Amino acid sequence: MLALNQEELFDEIDLLPIDLKTKIVDRILASITPVNSSIDALWINEAHKRKYEIESNQVSLIDGDEVFQKISQRLQS
Repeated sequence: MLALNQEELFDEIDLLPIDLKTKIVDRILASITPVNSSIDALWINEAHKRKYEIESNQVSLIDGDEVFQKISQRLQS
């Protein structure tokens, strides 16, 4: 592969299809912040727990608009 200067690289990236751009972004992010499977597993378990709580009616859901309205009211106080 020929070495490209920064602007040439950006120009080439602009020509790529979106699916390839997203793959490149994923690879770049992975190289900056490597995957930590133990943290990922914790988040997956938390998501499953919350899903179960919702489906079994153990928690009450609040409409997002209502939440933002309450936040707005608190900030105005």
